[in-house]
Amino acid sequence: MSGYGQFCPIAMAAEVLCTRWTPLLLRECLCGSTRFNDLRRGLPRMSPSLLSKRLGELEVAGVIKSGKTDKGVKEYRLTAAGEELRPLIMGIGVWGQRWVEGGLSLDNLDPELLIWDMHRGLNIDPLPKKRVCLQFVFNDLATAKQNSWLLVDPNTGVEACYSDPGHEVDLYAESHLRTMTAIWMGVDTVEKAVEGGRMVLTGTPEIATCMQKWLGLSPFAHEERMAS
Repeated sequence: MSGYGQFCPIAMAAEVLCTRWTPLLLRECLCGSTRFNDLRRGLPRMSPSLLSKRLGELEVAGVIKSGKTDKGVKEYRLTAAGEELRPLIMGIGVWGQRWVEGGLSLDNLDPELLIWDMHRGLNIDPLPKKRVCLQFVFNDLATAKQNSWLLVDPNTGVEACYSDPGHEVDLYAESHLRTMTAIWMGVDTVEKAVEGGRMVLTGTPEIATCMQKWLGLSPFAHEERMAS
């Protein structure tokens, strides 16, 4: 693979880190995804073949290492070199939140990625100490893509589902995908969306009223926006 042909450490690092999809793959690793299918869920538009290729390149570069669990499942974990990239990759996200015009982010909507991110950031503490099923209905999408679920279990954590898990639903949250994404990104709030008619919550009142607390937010949501 051709490179920049420069001895500068920035050029050498860029050859490893700045190929297409690599920063986002590193984001997924830094957020805790270790298995191929989980990485794919965080990168739904990346082809499996390219994902395999990038994982191989990062392993050769010493950024990740692969191995198998006791059950024989292959996992990819960051090395010390990979973990050292955390402030760099997260810093790119902070810069994007602060300086890239917010409307551009909300033009890049992806229901699978949103639900995957929400499942990682969800705070189970305000929810009842039992299994809770949350259904999100994005009524502006095609019927096949309208529905997603989060299953919350106090013992096993949070699971993202893209097909009906078959449990009784405790709360339905109906909105446009853009509205839910804006709330997750910290551009909007649940209260404002409900008051403005952009979101309808149906189900257990105790869960509905504390949605903003259990929903969590993007790790960049609290950054002050500097772009107009």
